[in-house]
Amino acid sequence: MSRATWRASTLGVIAISLLLGNTAPAFAQADMEFNVEETGQPPAPPQEGPPSEALANALRLYQDPNRYQEAAVQFQRVVEGQTEDAQANVQKAQFFLGKCLYHLRYYQSALAIFDEIGQQGEGHLFFAQTLQWLAQLASQLPEPAGIIEKVGRYGVEELEQFNTSESQELYNELLYIMGRYKYGQNEFEEAIALFQRVAGSSEFYVKARFFDGIAHIRMRQARPAIEAFRAIIDAIDNGDAAGVEDEQRMLNLAWISLARVYYTAANRSSADGSREIDGRLLGQAVEAWNRVDQGSEYWLDALFESSWAFFLADEYSRALGSVHTINSPYFENSYYPEAIVLKAVTFFVNCQFDNAMAMVGLFHERYDPVRTELESILGQFEDNTQFFEFLQQVRNGQANLSPTVRGIVASALSDRTLLRNIEYVGVLEAEEQRLMQAPSEFQNSSLGARILQDVAVAKSFAIDNTGDLARGRYTRLIDELLNLSNQVDTVELEIATAMRGQLDAEMQQQMTEVQETGGGDVEVDEEHQLWPFDGEYWRDELGFYRQQVTNRCGR
Repeated sequence: MSRATWRASTLGVIAISLLLGNTAPAFAQADMEFNVEETGQPPAPPQEGPPSEALANALRLYQDPNRYQEAAVQFQRVVEGQTEDAQANVQKAQFFLGKCLYHLRYYQSALAIFDEIGQQGEGHLFFAQTLQWLAQLASQLPEPAGIIEKVGRYGVEELEQFNTSESQELYNELLYIMGRYKYGQNEFEEAIALFQRVAGSSEFYVKARFFDGIAHIRMRQARPAIEAFRAIIDAIDNGDAAGVEDEQRMLNLAWISLARVYYTAANRSSADGSREIDGRLLGQAVEAWNRVDQGSEYWLDALFESSWAFFLADEYSRALGSVHTINSPYFENSYYPEAIVLKAVTFFVNCQFDNAMAMVGLFHERYDPVRTELESILGQFEDNTQFFEFLQQVRNGQANLSPTVRGIVASALSDRTLLRNIEYVGVLEAEEQRLMQAPSEFQNSSLGARILQDVAVAKSFAIDNTGDLARGRYTRLIDELLNLSNQVDTVELEIATAMRGQLDAEMQQQMTEVQETGGGDVEVDEEHQLWPFDGEYWRDELGFYRQQVTNRCGR
């Protein structure tokens, strides 16, 4: 059995999480207008006519920020057809209604209005101008609102109307959003071209380069992916990452992403189908993992992932030392069941069969009951709405879960994508409350009814989507435990075979090589001292533990 066979299955196929939040800033001038350049042959625009009294009055009211509510009610009358305005005027009222709702912070209803305009395409007089407002809404609504897909209705050439000195940051934001749309459509080359056009001085530069790197990974292009992540690191280190929210988190994310690329490139298939380990790239992966700050949310992931790199490099003492750190009381809520698999395999390749079998038993003792309970809980929920309610109970600490699985479930249901969906539901609930606090004449108007309906429909979909996403995360948790259980059972079979003296030639050769490398030794020299572990962990030693591994093969 090859050691590479036993590297972390999750790490071998790991997809770098899209952990970026929707953090675009609000515009200082929310009511900017830009000239529109027509491209191609759009449909003939509707004919304009003199505005009705209601429309003229609404346009006057719109000029006063204190009277947006009154203006919006009048614009709604025009849109509903209560006036005799020409179609062009109706379209104008619709566009200004969307702007009023934006100013009033009814962002979901504003998005619904602009979405209706976008669906009409160039047949709407204000189709091009709406693109600006979609970008502004991206700074107010979380990503699950679907603004990226709505921007995707526009052609890339439409973005050029904003490529001016006055609107350069808006242009950079739209390049990033359009790149995200192309990425979501698996049009990676087009996405990369857009991401790379984002100016280095833009606050969207770091996020664009991150997705630039991810897109290259999806295309199995390691070198340009490395360049993209290095560009993020350089920009932050040099103080050039203007306006980036939580620079340190982005820096750590870039380092762990870089490590994963190096690791994948180091562990490659040769022409005959066997596995080859590139020690130089493996070393670069470890170096990148080591650059993740200990206080980072990614540090334990980096520590554990690097342990597989140490295993592949025959540095067993460092591999098990990392696992030792993860098991410390400082991280009692951490969840790394694969660490037991790593220990079992490490003991096995060093012919410590009793210790390996002990790890197999420990895995089943610790995690079989967990999987059984998780499966039982999953069967209690019939639909996504119920699972959303369960998710809220988990987050509030009110879920009826045993102490054994409470932390595991909470960890599995706390990734950033899921949190953004929860945030979206919260934004919609806030808009409901805002409407309830509005003057009664506004609440009871047809516009008030529309806002309530827009929010209710969006909230229903958001809850369903969030519940579905949470259910998927939860199911994946069960599937991963089952997969690890199968892996550890395979180790048990290999142990039984080895103990019967039926090792094949490949394993015999591997055992010989391990014995010659002395990979289990712990170095002690003028820069390193050996302090036996006495059962007490010290915070400043975390990440530096080593576990002596004695090779017993051939004895």
